[in-house]
Amino acid sequence: MQNPIPDNEMQRIISLSDYDLDYSSLQENFKDLAKLAAKVAGTEVSLVNLIDTYTQWTVSSHGLDIDQMAREDSVCQYTIASNGQFEVPDLTADERFKNKFYVVDDPSLRYYFGVPLTTSDGQNLGALCVMDKAPKELSPEKEELLKIIADEIINRLNALKVIAGLKTELNEAHQTKKKVAHDIRGPLGGIIGLAQVISEQGKDNEIDEVLEFINLIQRSGRSLLELADEILTIEKPQREANADEFTLLIFKDKLEKLYTPQAINKNIKFTVNTSADAANVPFSKNKLLQITGNLISNAMKFTPRDGSVTVDLSLKIEKTQNTLQINVADTGVGLTANEIFHILSGNKASTNGTGGEIGYGFGLALVKHLVDTIGGTMHIYSQPGQGANFEILLPQKER
Repeated sequence: MQNPIPDNEMQRIISLSDYDLDYSSLQENFKDLAKLAAKVAGTEVSLVNLIDTYTQWTVSSHGLDIDQMAREDSVCQYTIASNGQFEVPDLTADERFKNKFYVVDDPSLRYYFGVPLTTSDGQNLGALCVMDKAPKELSPEKEELLKIIADEIINRLNALKVIAGLKTELNEAHQTKKKVAHDIRGPLGGIIGLAQVISEQGKDNEIDEVLEFINLIQRSGRSLLELADEILTIEKPQREANADEFTLLIFKDKLEKLYTPQAINKNIKFTVNTSADAANVPFSKNKLLQITGNLISNAMKFTPRDGSVTVDLSLKIEKTQNTLQINVADTGVGLTANEIFHILSGNKASTNGTGGEIGYGFGLALVKHLVDTIGGTMHIYSQPGQGANFEILLPQKER
């Protein structure tokens, strides 16, 4: 059965990636709205779902403990492909859903109603849905209230995006402040040195006005130099990561939390390694979860059961800038030279996975887009039948 794909799918997943969300840390931001949606609809379950290329991420839930599921298994994939609400009166009687795990097994859901989470420019990032074990009928008034709640979810997502941007700007302002301190420190040292020379000559010639002027220069210069030193000492050799930063250890923990469930579901050995020498050095987390997450999900998709997916994270410390290296290697079906060419050219292609997973064809195209956007490079090493190794190199500004 053909799974629905929105006509604007590439732009949709780019829009979602622009929010740069950590799907595991949003429960508190939306739990009140999830609870309100269930109360309005009179249902047992309400979910706030965001849908990327491979996965439906439940960022907040009420009445059902779930974090994620494969996009191809979700009902909400139909909601984001619709122009408005999507309703299934009886999941057990619908050929598309009657054999899904959440219908045939606990919690044995039957009713579904979903509203897309639509941005101001028309991108459906996910869906607010209400579900129940018994058939329901929602009045037009309740449907409108659910749409209002969906709009508020988008408002909060936008607020989170703005706050993250402000934090980044504040951090950049701090870096600019330190750069200014560096820039003024050198010239000030020269001024003070020159003032000392003139002062010594002035004493020999007994020029009182010059001496007074030079002493003023010295005092002012030293004051500014001390201020510059004070600014520069704010940064310590080993500082904690800011809100817009990861360390290798934090990054590793996030990836394990988000993608271990996918590995367990397919009995794949999933390992994340970090280099010890720079494990606690902060670096920008901009788009890292989107880039690496799509690579991991792609690797899981094309690796057979009992295979392995290994992620290696390292940070090369250099004088001018650091370089973050991400390698995602799998024991999957591998790639032909032609397939590698198309991926690195930014072209999308869809192929079903080793476990029958549906291919949507946008994940690797998104990765290439994001890597190019932030000035990185992407390499792919693979041969058919011998797995694949995706290597990402991302320059990191001195922070």
